Amino acid sequence: MKDLDIIIIGAGPIGLACGIEAQKAGLNYVIIEKGALVNSLFNYPLFMTFFSTADRLEIGNIPFMCLAPKPGRQEALEYYRSVANNKKLNINLYEEVEKVDKQEDESFIVVTSKSEYRTKNVIVATGFYDIPIYMNILGENLSKVRHYYKEPHEYVMQKVLVVGANNSAVDAALEIWRKGGDVTMVIRGDQIGERVKYWVKPDIENRIKEGSIKAYFNAELLEITDKVVKIKTAEKEIISLENDFVLALTGFRPNFEMLQNFGIQINRQEQCFPTHNLETMETNIAGLFLAGVVCGGLNTHKWFIENSRIHAVKIVEYILGKKFL
Repeated sequence: MKDLDIIIIGAGPIGLACGIEAQKAGLNYVIIEKGALVNSLFNYPLFMTFFSTADRLEIGNIPFMCLAPKPGRQEALEYYRSVANNKKLNINLYEEVEKVDKQEDESFIVVTSKSEYRTKNVIVATGFYDIPIYMNILGENLSKVRHYYKEPHEYVMQKVLVVGANNSAVDAALEIWRKGGDVTMVIRGDQIGERVKYWVKPDIENRIKEGSIKAYFNAELLEITDKVVKIKTAEKEIISLENDFVLALTGFRPNFEMLQNFGIQINRQEQCFPTHNLETMETNIAGLFLAGVVCGGLNTHKWFIENSRIHAVKIVEYILGKKFL
């Protein structure tokens, strides 16, 4: 069994930032990631552009050089890969954490798909992109239904229903329409989401206004079949539309079940907020910390790279303070 000061679960940008701070402090650590390096970013749409500018995505005081005003997915992958290599971070990829058990001596036993570790502290920096928020409607399990969007090519000359009104849904609708797809949007509210990127929002609103992209506001998708979808409109009328694909881009959520299995308390009445100290990032389990977007519960828009990089500093400073007491 390997003895460590810190195990970091998740090799996204914030997990890497935690590793950098642990390394700077001379702590013995390992970052464990169930997928690829920065796995969530890897699974983003191919042509996604970040809302943040490059400098706000930097970690480890390594400059993020970018020619465009805002970087895209490919540039981000290049940057974080270069950071991991430059810092020679200790990262185990394609290794899934299965269990985190607190011991009587205050240490943790961490069991993974490949090994077993003993550590004084655990940082959970797992993000939220792995579990879609399902609609729980008839037909959602059909192969034509997708909760992730990668690129527009497979939807060319197809009738596509996009469910949602935030950035992922808007980006998909515009890209598919521009490549020749027949796009319809179903939106629960009465307008495009307020957090849609400011340079994209006028574009989608104008495409809807001119009729290039059809949109049903204050509407609800009721059922999906092989050939049609059934929608309840704002007028409470149920209509059927011919359909080839459904992109249910209704958002994602952290793995609350995993957090609860680790012993972290989840407030189901308040957006599934996981219990933690905002100053130290320590949860109700001493020595078990949260970092990054996972801290926000269902409010996944609250934390992003640019405003949660500080979590790594807070956690390591607190661990060092305990170590030298």
